[in-house]
Amino acid sequence: MKIVAADWIPYELRLTRPWHTSRGSFETRRGRLLRLKNAAGLIGWGDCAPLPSFGISESRAVDHAEESALLDLAAQTTGLPLNAWLSGEATAADIAVNANLGAISNVNQAMIAATLIRGYRVIKLKIGIDHWRKEIARLRVLASGMPRDASFRLDANAAWNVDDAAGFLEACCELPVEGVEEPLAETNREHLARLQEALPYPIAIDESLELVNEEFFRHPAVRRIVLKPARQGGMLRSMETAFRARASGVECIITSSLESSCGLLACAHLAAAVAPHGTHGLGTAEWLAEDTGSGATVTNGRLSLPKLAGLGFQPKPST
Repeated sequence: MKIVAADWIPYELRLTRPWHTSRGSFETRRGRLLRLKNAAGLIGWGDCAPLPSFGISESRAVDHAEESALLDLAAQTTGLPLNAWLSGEATAADIAVNANLGAISNVNQAMIAATLIRGYRVIKLKIGIDHWRKEIARLRVLASGMPRDASFRLDANAAWNVDDAAGFLEACCELPVEGVEEPLAETNREHLARLQEALPYPIAIDESLELVNEEFFRHPAVRRIVLKPARQGGMLRSMETAFRARASGVECIITSSLESSCGLLACAHLAAAVAPHGTHGLGTAEWLAEDTGSGATVTNGRLSLPKLAGLGFQPKPST
């Protein structure tokens, strides 16, 4: 494939409200789009959006953007949507996604009800910001009246010591919780394995992906891993990890890192290729007050993938 032109287009996108985690907060998402043009006149796009607090360094973000743009061009050349080109399977029309309401302290029952009306059945909340007992009490209030087919996905962002994590996770067993991400402040395979053994729902590894090694695939410590392609350094590395996890009986969830619509589409295509029946953490476009172009639309809790060849990203006219 001959590339005849390449340029970077910086962006700075305001969030609709601050994004809070146990590691801090931010109100603006910065990055840059990579635009590649090949000799046939096709345009490939990649999103470079570093975010060190999510483990996404500048170099990894650049690698991901470059690979995304090249894969976009490769899929366009064959006339296939990127998810079908990656998987070798039939084109996916959509994937299930969770809603992401942010910090549990900022969420009320009216917000939960409105989210359920929009068709979401998995609602993600950020925890580990306040004392765990206070957050469990808040979760009990939010869970009252939840329908049987709805549940919470919780993300602690490595907030607790082992004892606090055990207390919170045990209390969740009586609540509609479908999984908890990164409960421990200090990553420890043995501690995670003991916690997981006592629970009916999966613990997920996210920031602690250094634990996902050969030993993990032989004897998984947890039942779920979360992949952010930019943190992995690209979609192909993410695919390899996802398929190895699946072979080991571990569920794989693809999540965004509040990228622009270009980066979100890349994550969505990857999710459709490696775990089409999962519920992925990709319902984040509504957090952006502005965007780089048209992205995948979420309707009734499902994210629609473009039917166009390649990534399907449509930049704003000024881009």
